[in-house]
Amino acid sequence: MNKLFAVLAASAAMLVSAYAAEIEGTVKSVDAANATIVLEDGTSLKVGADVKLDGVEAGKKVKVTTNDANAVTAVEVVQ
Repeated sequence: MNKLFAVLAASAAMLVSAYAAEIEGTVKSVDAANATIVLEDGTSLKVGADVKLDGVEAGKKVKVTTNDANAVTAVEVVQ
């Protein structure tokens, strides 16, 4: 039974990570009130409620992680 649980847990972890995507770009605008980031290429991203936008502002390069629903799960300012 423990082996079955371990296999199922590992499979679920692989499925979750398979749907994550990373996007890199330069921020065009940030709308904290509506929880959105727009990149200079026109990509508009909806930010999750638990994602901090500290330091994210127009002109900054960012790496954005999204889930399978294209919701932002993490934002990292890159140098």
